[in-house]
Amino acid sequence: MAHDWPKFLPVGAIRFARPTARFDDCLVFYRDVLELPVIASWRGHDGYDGAVFGLPGTPVHLELTQHGEIPEIPAPSAENQLVLYLPGAEVVAAVVERLAGLGHRPTPLDNPYWADRGAVAFADPDGWMIVFAPWVFGRDPVLTVT
Repeated sequence: MAHDWPKFLPVGAIRFARPTARFDDCLVFYRDVLELPVIASWRGHDGYDGAVFGLPGTPVHLELTQHGEIPEIPAPSAENQLVLYLPGAEVVAAVVERLAGLGHRPTPLDNPYWADRGAVAFADPDGWMIVFAPWVFGRDPVLTVT
């Protein structure tokens, strides 16, 4: 498996962006609950509010935007996921404990792949899934819970 970008496409960073209908609630969730670092944010820039969350040590970003009035956005599904691969089941357990202590509850996913491997999912304020997996993709073997 190749681990380099094609020569014609020398990507230096990736940003995944999605709209939100609950910008302030999502900002609190990602910034204060998950404590993802905010590397950029703005209010009222050409009618847009937004925040970019940087994932430490990587050139990967998650951007949330809201434009003008509360926008209509695609309905989330259990298959719309941000997967955070963590180094072990004890780290996932600590995340679950933190989120539960702040009033959040795990959300079952339709695909049994995740639960079968010890991953736990939570919905953000828009209903989009964040999956916490207890292995680091591409580094650790994929776990199987028996």
